[in-house]
Amino acid sequence: MTVTLAQSIVAALLLGLALAFRPLQTLRRAELRTPWLGAIVLLPLLWASQRFLPSGLAVHLSGACLMVLMFGWPLAVWTCVPIALIAAWLTGNAGGSVSLAGWWSQAVNQLLWVGIVPASCGLAVGLAVRHLLPKHLFVYILGRGFLGTALALMAAALLETALVASAAQHTRGDLWLARALIAWGEAFATGMLTAIFVAFRPAWMLTYSDERYLPAAPRS
Repeated sequence: MTVTLAQSIVAALLLGLALAFRPLQTLRRAELRTPWLGAIVLLPLLWASQRFLPSGLAVHLSGACLMVLMFGWPLAVWTCVPIALIAAWLTGNAGGSVSLAGWWSQAVNQLLWVGIVPASCGLAVGLAVRHLLPKHLFVYILGRGFLGTALALMAAALLETALVASAAQHTRGDLWLARALIAWGEAFATGMLTAIFVAFRPAWMLTYSDERYLPAAPRS
């Protein structure tokens, strides 16, 4: 079984699981439609822009953990599908002509390792934070927005480097370290955006509510 076929099967299984939760039901909330469309427009550009470290390692920013916080896991992973397809098309056009097989391989790889796996790790970390830590605003912002994103992206990077063959010129340790360093940068951006959205656009955060995370005022 080829790597692309195996990745396609895993992605299909996870998408099928997400489909069971009726992801499009989330878009009944009218306030989420604009940021959701914005994610489909902006994230393909981010995914298609490979970030090269001085050593030549290519790494990507994801945005998947932020989408989980904003739209929930089911819609977030399905949103990764058009993002990955468009990003692979943009990458192919930037590099010249590309075969259908090459485009599909690129799309599946990004869908799984830049989208679905980080989103799923973000969901797991978020559930742990929600059930194990106090329900407080700063726990949500720092625990889920910042540290949760960092842990999720590093876990996804560890899985990728362990399961997918690395380039011959780089060791698995080099690849994981590069992705871990990028993870902290994305975690900072996600934490900052989480704080901004909670303060000014709380309706954009499906996983947030004042009732859950703002402590009740003491009675006089």
